This record gives sequence, C-alpha cells and structure tokens, in this order.
Amino acid sequence: MYAVIKTGGKQYRVAEGQTLKVEKLEVEEGASVEFDTVLMIADGDRIKIGAPYVEGARVSATIKSQGRGPKIRIVKFRRRKHYRKTQGHRQSYTELRIGSISGFSVAPMLDKAEAAPVQEG
Repeated sequence: MYAVIKTGGKQYRVAEGQTLKVEKLEVEEGASVEFDTVLMIADGDRIKIGAPYVEGARVSATIKSQGRGPKIRIVKFRRRKHYRKTQGHRQSYTELRIGSISGFSVAPMLDKAEAAPVQEG
C-alpha cells in the first residue's frame, strides 16, 4: 500500500515504514505530523485518485531529524570581462518516517480501468 502526498511544493510517493527527506517543516524532532494533502492512494490493484485531494485520507509521520543538505557551489563567470562571482547554498530538510496511511474506507475504490478518463468524440 502506498500514497502520493504533496508537501513543500513537491509530490512524494510514500509507503508505511519508509524514511524520506522533504522540504523543511517547522516542527521539533520526535513530534508527529499529519498530511491531509493526499493526491492518490493505492493498495494492489485498487486505486483511489483525488480531485485534487482524496477526501478523508491522511498520512501520519514522525519527525526523525532536521538537517541541511550538501553545499552547492554557484559560479558565474564571463571571460575577458574581469567578472567572476561565486555563491554557495545548503538546502534545509526534514527527515520523516511514515507511520500509517488511512483513507480507504471513506469512499469507494476505483479499478485501474475506471480510473482512466474516457474520451468521447
């Protein structure tokens, strides 16, 4: 069973027990957080797709750590113009451990054939 959630302007495919790094969340370590912006839930052949979100679906996670990624160097250079500029950047992240995915019993499930849009004309 897996779900697709949206956080920090990005979409992530998550499964129970998975660890992932997302954009920084302002929550202390060890705290629990719930995502209600679930775009899709799948369990084997059964799929539930939201429009835009699946109603009543929730993904709970626990904050493992807060950190910063590797340093990225940005270099701007123009030859023969005496122009050289360097800059660095480290992106902050939050490491999550996915606990549970809920939302199957809220609405009827769609099969893969029913989930595909039907084009007429």
